[in-house]
Parts: sequence; structure tokens; C-alpha cells
Amino acid sequence: MAATIYVNGRITGERDAVIPVLDHGFLYGEGVYEVMRTYQRRPFLYGQHIERMRKSAGMINLDVPYTNAALLAEIEMTAAAFDETRGDAPRAEEIYIRVLLTRGVGQMTYDPAACPVPTLVIIVKPQVDPPREAYEKGVKVILVPVVRNHPFSINPLIKSNNLLNNALAAQYAMRLGGFEAIMRNYRSEISECSQSNLFVVKDGAVTTPPIEAGLLAGITRAFVFGVGRACGVRVAEATLTDADLFGADEMFLTSTTREIVPIVTVDGSRIGTGVPGPVTRRLLQEFRRQVAALEP
Repeated sequence: MAATIYVNGRITGERDAVIPVLDHGFLYGEGVYEVMRTYQRRPFLYGQHIERMRKSAGMINLDVPYTNAALLAEIEMTAAAFDETRGDAPRAEEIYIRVLLTRGVGQMTYDPAACPVPTLVIIVKPQVDPPREAYEKGVKVILVPVVRNHPFSINPLIKSNNLLNNALAAQYAMRLGGFEAIMRNYRSEISECSQSNLFVVKDGAVTTPPIEAGLLAGITRAFVFGVGRACGVRVAEATLTDADLFGADEMFLTSTTREIVPIVTVDGSRIGTGVPGPVTRRLLQEFRRQVAALEP
């Protein structure tokens, strides 16, 4: 289904949504973004997402000229417009929301002063979950040769509109039939996936690479620490290498739009028993229990 898109207060269908060619988000990739999904039609962990967007924007000296409440009002207006496009068709159960803030329109220079007003884009479309089979049987991932950006080049903590590093990794994995790509950092440590965070299970304990490994501080990643405490599973940070992957009992990835997805093969090598393990299944069950308990 087509998306509904907001650009600086103008809401249209995706074919009519435009930004000027001289927008620095287009010219130079100068901008930040967040992806959210709804449960019971409310953006999940909205405050955490917008706080991360503010931190990302601050790291590129980009002002966010909206309060959380004002930005939420623009999102809700876009979601209402999306519902109106459906006419008599049933309302989409849940929606995907992408919020992008760019440096704005200006002359072709790297000087931020050339762009006094940032551009705000909001994209709303139906939330499409991974197929049920991904959760029941697990997925295949590929350990790719594309190295995650060095923190002193483009810091992965910045959720930047410039996603070429991620795209190249994901495309490499796609060519080999992978659901996701696992990326290493410049020290050959495991960092993260192209669109998600990675967790390894060994002897009942769960570990995930630390932020210092060069990765985005995932909102769902952080949520899983609390999910683990709620169901008696220890979740901690630890430096991981290739050996930790291939010696794991279980493995899974997390992201806003995917929740917790079991990984059963890496580069064709079976992980554990080759089926989603009990720790991963327990975490996913608790994750969904907490989501179901949210007030409408």
C-alpha cells in the first residue's frame, strides 16, 4: 500500500511528495531520522526515539525546532491523513512511521549557516511484520566483509540519513540469500547488523556488543535488557568475535519493526540446534506480553 508523506506541513501521497534538489539532505546526506512502529496505534517508545533523534541531530549540529508534543501532533496528523486515503477499506492495523530531519535548503556549500530552516519529513505506511516463519523457524544471516563506519569518520551513534555503509552490507547479504548482514568494526569485532542489533546466547546468558564496538544504540536493544530482567534471563554487553558467533547456542536480532527474530544459520553454518532456542523464544514471548499489556 502506498505511503502518506508529510513535507514541512504539506501532506500528500508518495507520488506527489517532493523536496527541493538543493536540500542538503539530498545533496550531502546531512540529516537524521527515526523509525517507529505503533502498537494499538500508538508510537512505541516514542520518547526514547525522539531523544535519540535529538542526540543524533546534536552530533551534526542540527537544531530540532519541535517539542516532543508538537512533533507527535504532526505525526498523528499524517497518520490521520493516511487513514483517510483508505476510503471504505479497513484501517491498517498498525503503522510504520519514519521521521526525517535534514539540514534544509541552501546553497551548495558545507556551511550550515546556508540552511537556516531544517526540512521535516514524516512517512506513514502500514507496518509489515516479518513472516511468521521467520519467528518459528529462524532466519539466515551473512557475515559480510563491509566494515562498519569508523567512529571517527561517521559515528554509528548518529542515526544518519547517510546509509550507504548499511546499504552496501545489506545488499551483499541479499545477494547470498541472507535475511540480514552482520558487520564487524575496524578492529574485526562484531558490531551490529545492517538494520538491527545482534545478540548471542551461550549457556543461558545473552550478550550483545557494547556501544564502543561502533553501533547504533538501538531502542529495542535497550528494551530487551528490561525484558530479560522480567523473565529471568541475564542480558549484558560483551565484546564479541567471529568465534562467539559460531560457538553460540542461540542467536537473535532486534529492531523496531522486527521485534526479536531468531537466527539459525550464519554463512550457512548452523547455530545451536538449527532451530529457535528456548532463551530466544522466552524473550520474544515476554516482549510481546509487555506490548500486549500497554494501555490503549
